[in-house]
Amino acid sequence: MALVELYTQYNRVWIPDPEEVWRSAEIITNYKIGNHILHLQLEDGTELNYPVDPSALPPLRNPDILVGENDLTALSYLHEPAVLHNLKVRFVESKLIYTYSGIILVAMNPYKQLPIYGDAIIHAYSGQNMGDMDPHIFAVAEEAYKQMARLSRWNNKNQSVIVSGESGAGKTVSARYAMRYFATVSRSSSNAQVEDKVLASNPITEAVGNAKTTRNDNSSRFGKYMEISFDKRYQIIGANMRTYLLEKSRVVFQSENERNYHIFYQLCASALRPEFKHLKLGTAEEFNYTNMGGNTVIEGVSDKDNMLETQKTFTLLGLKEDFQMDVFKILAAILHLGNVQIVAVGDERSSVSLDDKHLNIFCELLDLESDNMARWLCHRKIITTSETVVKPMTKSQALNARDALAKKIYSHLFDFIVERINKALQFPGKQHTFIGVLDIYGFETFDVNSFEQFCINYANEKLQQQFNLHVFKLEQEEYMKENIPWTLIDFYDNQPVIDLIEAKMGILELLDEECLLPQGTDENWLQKLYNNFITKNPLFEKPRMSNSSFIIQHFADKVEYKSEGFMEKNRDTVYEVLIEILKNSKFQLCANFFQDRPIPISPFSSAIKVKSAKTVIKPPNKQFRTTVGDKFRSSLYLLMDTLNATTPHYVRCIKPNDQKLAFEFDSKRVVQQLRACGVLETIRISSQSYPSRWTYIEFYSRYSILMSQHELSLNDKKQICKIVLQRLIQDPSQYQFGRTKIFFRAGQVAYLEKLRSDKLRQACIMIQKHTRGWLQRKKFLCIKQAAVTIQQYFRGQRSVRRAITATALKEAWAAIVIQKYCRGYLVRRLCLLIRVAALTIQAFTRGFLARKKYRKMLEEHKALILQKYARAWLARRRFQSIRRFVLNIQLSYRVQRLQKRLEDQNKENHVLLEKLTTLASNHSSDVETIQKLQLDLEKLATEKKISEEKEKKYKDDYQQRMSKLENRSSELQEQKVKLEKELQEKTEEMKDKMDDLTKQLFADVQKEERQRTILEKNLHNQKQYYEKKIESLKTEIKSLKDENDQLQNEVQENLQIQDVLKLEVEELTSQAKTIPELQKEIELVQAQKMDLEKQLQYQKREMREKMSDLARQLHESFDFADVRSRLSPEDLEHLNEDGELWFAYEGLKKATRVLESHSQSQKENYEREIEGLNSKVEHLSQEISHLQQLFRKENDKNDIIQLQVARLTSENMMIPDLKQQISELQIQKMDLENRLQEEVEKNRDKMEEMIDLLHHKLEDNGTQKRALQVQNEIYTKEKEKLIVAAHEFQQTNDQMEKQHEPENETKGKIWQDVAYLTMENTNLEEELDKNDRIIKNLQDQIKTLRRSIHTASDVSVSSMPKEYIGMLQYRKEDEAKIVQNLILDLKPRGVVVNMIPGLPAHILFMCVRYADYLNDDGMLKSFMNMAINGIKQVIKEHVEDFEMLSFWLSNTCHFLNCLKQYSGEEEFMKYNTSQQNKNNLKYFDLSEYRQVLSDLAIRIYHQFIIVMENNIQPMIVPGMLEYESLQGISGLKPTGFRKRSSSIDDTDAYTMTSILQQLSYFYTTMCQNGLDSELLKQAVKQLFFLIGAVTLNSLFLRKDMCSCRKGMQIRCNISYLEEWLKEKNLQSSSAKETLEPLSQAAWLLQVKKITDEDAKEISERCTSLSAVQIVKILNSYTPIDDFEKRVTPSFVRKVQAMLNNRENSPQLMLDAKHLFQVTFPFTPSPNALEAIQIPNSFKLGFLTRI
Repeated sequence: MALVELYTQYNRVWIPDPEEVWRSAEIITNYKIGNHILHLQLEDGTELNYPVDPSALPPLRNPDILVGENDLTALSYLHEPAVLHNLKVRFVESKLIYTYSGIILVAMNPYKQLPIYGDAIIHAYSGQNMGDMDPHIFAVAEEAYKQMARLSRWNNKNQSVIVSGESGAGKTVSARYAMRYFATVSRSSSNAQVEDKVLASNPITEAVGNAKTTRNDNSSRFGKYMEISFDKRYQIIGANMRTYLLEKSRVVFQSENERNYHIFYQLCASALRPEFKHLKLGTAEEFNYTNMGGNTVIEGVSDKDNMLETQKTFTLLGLKEDFQMDVFKILAAILHLGNVQIVAVGDERSSVSLDDKHLNIFCELLDLESDNMARWLCHRKIITTSETVVKPMTKSQALNARDALAKKIYSHLFDFIVERINKALQFPGKQHTFIGVLDIYGFETFDVNSFEQFCINYANEKLQQQFNLHVFKLEQEEYMKENIPWTLIDFYDNQPVIDLIEAKMGILELLDEECLLPQGTDENWLQKLYNNFITKNPLFEKPRMSNSSFIIQHFADKVEYKSEGFMEKNRDTVYEVLIEILKNSKFQLCANFFQDRPIPISPFSSAIKVKSAKTVIKPPNKQFRTTVGDKFRSSLYLLMDTLNATTPHYVRCIKPNDQKLAFEFDSKRVVQQLRACGVLETIRISSQSYPSRWTYIEFYSRYSILMSQHELSLNDKKQICKIVLQRLIQDPSQYQFGRTKIFFRAGQVAYLEKLRSDKLRQACIMIQKHTRGWLQRKKFLCIKQAAVTIQQYFRGQRSVRRAITATALKEAWAAIVIQKYCRGYLVRRLCLLIRVAALTIQAFTRGFLARKKYRKMLEEHKALILQKYARAWLARRRFQSIRRFVLNIQLSYRVQRLQKRLEDQNKENHVLLEKLTTLASNHSSDVETIQKLQLDLEKLATEKKISEEKEKKYKDDYQQRMSKLENRSSELQEQKVKLEKELQEKTEEMKDKMDDLTKQLFADVQKEERQRTILEKNLHNQKQYYEKKIESLKTEIKSLKDENDQLQNEVQENLQIQDVLKLEVEELTSQAKTIPELQKEIELVQAQKMDLEKQLQYQKREMREKMSDLARQLHESFDFADVRSRLSPEDLEHLNEDGELWFAYEGLKKATRVLESHSQSQKENYEREIEGLNSKVEHLSQEISHLQQLFRKENDKNDIIQLQVARLTSENMMIPDLKQQISELQIQKMDLENRLQEEVEKNRDKMEEMIDLLHHKLEDNGTQKRALQVQNEIYTKEKEKLIVAAHEFQQTNDQMEKQHEPENETKGKIWQDVAYLTMENTNLEEELDKNDRIIKNLQDQIKTLRRSIHTASDVSVSSMPKEYIGMLQYRKEDEAKIVQNLILDLKPRGVVVNMIPGLPAHILFMCVRYADYLNDDGMLKSFMNMAINGIKQVIKEHVEDFEMLSFWLSNTCHFLNCLKQYSGEEEFMKYNTSQQNKNNLKYFDLSEYRQVLSDLAIRIYHQFIIVMENNIQPMIVPGMLEYESLQGISGLKPTGFRKRSSSIDDTDAYTMTSILQQLSYFYTTMCQNGLDSELLKQAVKQLFFLIGAVTLNSLFLRKDMCSCRKGMQIRCNISYLEEWLKEKNLQSSSAKETLEPLSQAAWLLQVKKITDEDAKEISERCTSLSAVQIVKILNSYTPIDDFEKRVTPSFVRKVQAMLNNRENSPQLMLDAKHLFQVTFPFTPSPNALEAIQIPNSFKLGFLTRI
């Protein structure tokens, strides 16, 4: 469509205005081609006939829907007024300072601190595409970082961010924020904190290079290019700074209300500090160089505090205090040099006093000779070929020389500080890529423009050229990417201006040549310019009214430069003598400044390899080219080389007003800067091609309303778009179809919007038409109905008035009298009938009440009987319980007695053992006596030998006689010797045997003592166990008693309830019995009803007969013929007209009708009464059924109660069973005690037998001893007898012969005695063997007793068969295998489905129980440490595995709960069963390990949350904000975002379903892994907070999303999340409350925002949003369609005023990284450890269940 056709009615245009630059006006009448007048109406309502040129019509205004766009190139009409208006709306109304203009970011200085630069904002922009979020300096920085980090993988593409603008526009702040963004998103892991050093360089450079100007309090007076270097991981490793064109003249001169560089004022403010006293400084007002502007203070800035900050940053960069003090000394010297007084001596001379205070301080600080300095400040040396001449200088020349020296010193100092900063930021490694941030002055034009402005504008010309080439390059790439033919676009090429300045014989070269001439002046140079360019170059002009200036036509504007001072500033000369003095300074830093040395090559420049994308003109290499212009041109070439080798990103800073007022917009100033910074040129270039670019999906979604049904039925949306466009826009040159986008020329989107709004307007008109028609029809029908009703009543009244006459009244009165009597008769009859019915009902009712009272008396009598029996039963139960209680007491008393008897038995055993020991000692003493006897026997043998020898002597004489006797005696002697030998051998054997026996006895006694001690310990343990068991039984008995009491109370209550229920049942049965009576009564009533109906029918018939009789009588009484005959025809006619007769007849008919109605009413009354009775019957039947249901329910309740009573009684019956079990245990105990007693008695008997045997043995030994003694006595007697016999034998042989027989007898006796002794010895040996066997038998019996005691204890503990005790036996060397198989190698997927929750944790705890059971401290510590380390290792190895983290978080919590549950602490034991309390840990307190596990669980939980957040975060914004869950409500608007062509879009098309599926996956996994429900709720709450925070933060930063429709979409998505919570039964998790800020934001987008009531409602409802957030949403609200209204600034101010009292955080963004405090609730495990089995898949077969 042609652009001229859009100049129709209601469209708006822009017309020039001297105040506002451009003014809006609406077209009143359609414009016709060729007209020179355009009929307009201004916004204030005045009409205007605006003259126009048909070939240059005023620019059209964009629709309101397009106003406030993020990207200026998205506007349909691209021109200067559209750009200006869009910026104004965004800046003033929406308070948005950033706007895109294609590849440029336009930044308006708000002159106010805004909450949009926090770390949360940085993280929100990190990773986002440039067009996805609202324009921001962080978006440009992210784009640069992303292209460097992603594209550099292929081509190592470096980046540059070019920040430009005039002074006060905010360049320095923007560059600072960009560097801060790079430092934040690329944090290095090293400890050097290079990022902080890079940021720390800014305060130093601002202190020495920034100053206050009339336009800006912190104006950068130099250009800066900060090159930030990155390694291969794209982390900052260093930086390098380059500076351009420092404004040195500011050191010695400042205009009014301006200041020198900040560092001077900081020094003066800190002059009183001790470390600065040697500088001898004062206030800033005392020095010429700091007081020229007349204002030394900046409002709101503390120079003293800034000095501390500067020193701090010096230190952070590693520049020590010595270096800092040297710098401060030079700065102080410059200030003192400015105060040196130069006095004029005549007209040609000047002088400086040697006593000048400031001169001496200057020389002292720089360590110079004051007399030389004083002399050469006023003189100069001229060296010629033949001589050297010293020439004095005038005062003005001396002052200039002093100021030139000060500028030179400061320039060197500035370069030196920058060099040291670069050294501090130097990095050792190799640079991989870099991002450069260029903070450079923009195009400047003042009233007086000098050499500095010339250089600045020259630099901007070069940058504009580079910018134009880059724009065309991007355009070409975009067109080629979309396969659109490229057409050459005419644009402004500033190469001629650049050639004018820098080409051969250009302005700069002529200036340098003039500077080389000794007599060169500014006038001569200007004349050369006039001669060379005034007629040859159209870009160079001469002012009409001046001969000392020249004009250059720059790309932005014409600038007039004053030639005065060009030569001096370009030369920048200082007299050589002064330089030599400073070279010879003893202050090393000052001397180094002026040494002749080659310029060092920065180490950074070698690392940076740049290739120029365009060949640039190299300056000719001439000798002695050291002018300022030449240096600046060289540095500019290097800068352009660097920029051409990088991908540039542009930031244009705009100063909205010169008064530094917050959010004030001066259109004139803004337009001037827009023209100067190239934004309008970009717009002009874009408007010549296809500025509006839409994707096919966006076009389809937006303009589907313009499509026909046939077009919508097609499947290919791309084809649909093509068909629709070809139909709507006839001119195919106005658009182009690309691969993914549609390209529109300027104005076409506005035309499509007009078509869309027209279609919507027509639809609205159609809807309004039908709605208004329906409303009017409805209103008409109501009026019609009212009119008909009024007519009806009016006509009825008129007919009544016509009908009423005197006769009619009389007849009516007569009819009334008849009706009265008739009605009276009928009413009386009805009353009698009712009376009879009432009496009948009363009789039945009274009978019913009497019977009911009688039944109640019977029931009460029966209740007394029931109560009697119940009370008796309760008394018996109470007696039985008391008896059981007494039996329990007796049982406990008997148990105590048994325990005492056991103790007594143990004491008796102890006494018996002591007796055994005494017996053993006695036995040893007996052995000693035997040994003594043996010694006696030996003595006797010796004595016998002596006696035999004597006998031999005596027998010498009697050999012949006594030969036989001697032979016999010799034989006897030999036998005696043999016997003695045998006896000796036997005694030795007996001695050895006795020794062995004693040793065995002692060993056995010791064994018995040890066994006795073991038995005592076991008995003591058993005693304690029995005591505990008895106590537990007592407690159980008490609890059973309590339960029994409760049960008895419940039984009593149940009995009472049963009694009540029985009463109710009896009542119900009685009522049920009355049911047949009621049925009989109902039958009677029905019979009466039938009778009444018959009577009524009979009465009806009678009444009809009567009426017929009356009618007959009337007919008979009135002779109509007679009457007619009497009446004249006129009377008849009159009578017929009046209708009196017919009226009478009608009256009679009415009377009959009344009678019939009366009878009918009576009939209806009867029927109603019958129906009432029927309803009563039905009600009674319902009540009966209800009562029956209640009866059933009560029966069910009774059954339940009976079941409960039966259960309780069974439990009560179990009590005697338990008691029986207890009694059985007691009986078993008594049996054991009896067995023990029997065994003890047996042992006692055996011991007594052993004692008797021992006594017998001792007696036998005694008898043997006595026998031996007797034998000894016999031997002695025999000896005596032998002596006597020998004497007698000497005396006589006869006596010898006589004594022969008794001697033989004595020998036989001796033989018998010896045989007897041998027999006794053998008997003793047999008795000893028996004793050994008896001791062994006793030992075996003790062992059997011990076994029986163990078995008895096992039987007493539980009579059940053998069960597992919840432990897993393992060996210490198996610990590593357990950790490997159970923790490290275990895969949760596929395992968790078929096992109990926390099975690995339970297995670990069962192993812990085993180590505790063994009381092995080392084993327990080793296992716990290995298990915890294993969990840490598996978490470390699977740090991003959600399932593994969830699995081990669950098991860690279960392990922790097991340690608490079985710790033995009362607070945890109360949740256990009695069986679980038996599994408590016995020996170790693991509270320290519980703390370690708790810390580990917190660590796992945090990582678990991080993994979930990382998984779901990419889905949040696409699913919650961008996805349109409500079909038919599109949130798209004609934005046409021009995303950067290089932006890489790697986001998937996530939907709300994706978020819900991810949440369900999280929930299912957590449930499968057995995560505690409370912990699961906390995790869900954290996820929902993240969803709400990320969505809300993105909403704050996306103006295009702040619309009513998007609010509906967000609210719908929130409802999906709430439904998900309800479905998963997680309403109690407080997750819904975390979405409250987002819900309120969605409500705020949808609510009306016009009136004061709306503002009040917003302030009251939005309690979860801060004032900053509410204002941000209101300012960002963007209408989607034309009929939506923007939020007015006045409404925003109202809301803001209402929110002033609210104390909220000033932060805009929510902290999405916030973590709620996690708590781990104690949840005891219901699983019994004894029942846990290990699956084979765990590969833990080496563990055994105990």
